[in-house]
Amino acid sequence: MVLGQLDAPTVIDCKTRSMQPQTPPKPPLKDRTGETGIVRDIAVQATSAQADGAFPGGLRPVPWEGRDRLDLSSYPKVELTVRVLAERIEMRTPALTMEVRLAPFGLRWLAPDGAELAADRSSCAYGFGQRTGATLHAMAREPGDRYFGLGDKTGGLDLHGRRLRTVMTDALGYDPQTGDPLYKHWPFLLVRGAAAGQCYGVLYDSMAPATFDLGCEHSNYYGRFRTYEATDGDLDYYFVSGPRIRNVVSRFARLTGRMALGPRWSLGFALTAMPLADAPDAQARIEHFIEECGTHSIPCSAFHFGSGYGSIDGKRYTFNWNREKFPDPEGLMAKFTAAGMRVAANLKPCLLDDHPMFSDVAERGAFIAGASGQPSISQFWDGEGAHLDFTNPAAIMWWQACLRKRILAVGIDSAWNDNNEYELWDEEAVCKGFGRLIPIGLARPLLALLMTRASYEEQARWRPRERVFTVTRAGCPGIQSYAQTWSGDNYTSWRSLRFNLRTGLNMGLSGMFNIGHDVGGFAGPSPDAELLVRWLQAGLLHPRFVMNSWKDDGTVTTPWMHPAATPAVRWAMRLRLRLMPLLYTLYVGAAEAGEPVLRPTFYECDADPAAWAFSDEIMLGPSLLAAPVVEAGARQREVYLPAGPAAWYDFYSEEVYAAGARATVAAPLTRLPMLVAAGGMLPLTDDAQAFGRLHDEPSRCLRVFPLLGEGTSTFMLVEDDGLSHDHAVGGRTRLNFTLMATAKALVLHLRCEGGFQLPYASIRVCKPSAEVRPLTLEVAPWAGGVAPVLHEGPFHMHAL
Repeated sequence: MVLGQLDAPTVIDCKTRSMQPQTPPKPPLKDRTGETGIVRDIAVQATSAQADGAFPGGLRPVPWEGRDRLDLSSYPKVELTVRVLAERIEMRTPALTMEVRLAPFGLRWLAPDGAELAADRSSCAYGFGQRTGATLHAMAREPGDRYFGLGDKTGGLDLHGRRLRTVMTDALGYDPQTGDPLYKHWPFLLVRGAAAGQCYGVLYDSMAPATFDLGCEHSNYYGRFRTYEATDGDLDYYFVSGPRIRNVVSRFARLTGRMALGPRWSLGFALTAMPLADAPDAQARIEHFIEECGTHSIPCSAFHFGSGYGSIDGKRYTFNWNREKFPDPEGLMAKFTAAGMRVAANLKPCLLDDHPMFSDVAERGAFIAGASGQPSISQFWDGEGAHLDFTNPAAIMWWQACLRKRILAVGIDSAWNDNNEYELWDEEAVCKGFGRLIPIGLARPLLALLMTRASYEEQARWRPRERVFTVTRAGCPGIQSYAQTWSGDNYTSWRSLRFNLRTGLNMGLSGMFNIGHDVGGFAGPSPDAELLVRWLQAGLLHPRFVMNSWKDDGTVTTPWMHPAATPAVRWAMRLRLRLMPLLYTLYVGAAEAGEPVLRPTFYECDADPAAWAFSDEIMLGPSLLAAPVVEAGARQREVYLPAGPAAWYDFYSEEVYAAGARATVAAPLTRLPMLVAAGGMLPLTDDAQAFGRLHDEPSRCLRVFPLLGEGTSTFMLVEDDGLSHDHAVGGRTRLNFTLMATAKALVLHLRCEGGFQLPYASIRVCKPSAEVRPLTLEVAPWAGGVAPVLHEGPFHMHAL
């Protein structure tokens, strides 16, 4: 049992194991000893995304083989008081107390004021299957408890009453309300306890498939409880205290790895569609897509290549270019560059058994091995194949060499790590484990993580002066330090639009901040015009803004597929660009402070009990509330405006609404309902430059929404070049705005700090048109450069 500290003594690591004697293990070694090895710690691959120019991408290196599970060298020392009593042991820190009940064994967690935060079940709290290897942990539960996290879970935001699995699965076309499991292995549960009204998290440090029962099971003998049950491995968990939900999320992010800060261009609109790369004339069709973006005035920052670039006779072969469909891939990449678009290529970790390079990889011993020592063969896409073993240096080196020579050297910018759920169910299959054999049942999530790391590090070497952007579909805690991710292959429907939003919020509470959903739906029918527009409006709020599709009839989902709706689509694209200064500031904050870009309303307004009951509204940062329309035919939207702010302003009409109440706002097809908290400030791209390429946004306006009475509010805008690592060595400027309101006047003060020279000389400040209090603008001298001039002016919303 280990007590550890991050920024405060608020994270405790509990390690419990079977007390029965064990026979000496035989290969493959199961994780039952708690010694060193890569699967011994989810946090083992956690990397700090704090800016650090000494390491590629600013990430601090962790050995590929991981760290000793009991290694406490990365933890600051804890002020710990221990009392041994007759029936219990108390371990007390200034922020958290753990009581160990000796008989029957169990743990209890207390806040500094003595309030109980959480407790194990009164008896039989821990179970170990000596025959099966399974482990069990049972904790007490209250009816009013709320449960969040667990990664990419479907359905409502509160998971209470559900039974959910943590197993990575290729869940094509999943049910957005009830489908489970999806693509991530994410054994992190975030709890708001009903009794104390405080939040805490529990991270189970295991790669084994597991089930969380959050109130389904009931027993007369144990009262109300919830359980975590894993199929194998040690029972090793971290307790992360709050008291607020934002404290838990930030500490979890620090524990498992802060989000990688990618390039600014990765926040732009991107498109991919399997039929484009699958077509016999694929290069010509993709070149036509580039032209269509210009024809329809759709700003597109990136194109994600589907796996069809490597197909032969209908089968997909990673790293293989089909020169009949793509006679000149280098020339195609040059056309993307000329159009201002970046490119990502789809990569898969499995080679079909007739892949041109299969024999070479097998000779290197780089595949996961079966009982015979030969590659373990399993079903994969178009046939059967073998999966690469990323716990084997030979596989890592082969992968990185192919990525460099066959993808990056062609002119492609990024790796899209796809189909990496490792649905390999041969129980006798083993991984090399960097010299210590690991059964596949304890390695699947790890393999997805290491695959993505391999891609990340090779990209960092290829362009050492640029930030790395990679994508992954599968993974476990720690994956956020390397890649953007999404909710996988969703289904085109209004239900998917509604419930994907909730899934995304839970992903954010789980420490995945750089996320999104396939806009328009991946599988199923093509979206009609209304659904396409509403999905774009919801999608523009997310860091990942990608339209991705695969339809049985070969249809490609594009922004211009419904000509009558193209003006509304273009309006949504312009709104995305106008929000870019805010979005990028939140993106940097996610990497530095471990705070979600997208947040449920209770994240900001947790003192309002009613806010915890709503899950269809989204906070984009601390002040902007968006309410995407998720019902066909709706032209108005009811929203709950949480208490906390004194009032809320309509983003468009500037009408003022009371806080702590429901309101109905207009929602024509060309409008995404949005409201701003009183006291809030929104940095926007000014309308004069709102529709250029993503990197052509040199103008700024700041919309201020003053407090109705007296008070002070603040906002910090972040600016840098969006591409290099210069932000780590002073190449970033923070614009600190302070808005002071009195009964008779408003004062806005700007103080700049940092060394990045701003690409604009002035900022237009826009207050509500009905605001009669005069606005005084002040700018402090800036040692790092020439501060922008503030000038007052009206706000103009862009037209269709």
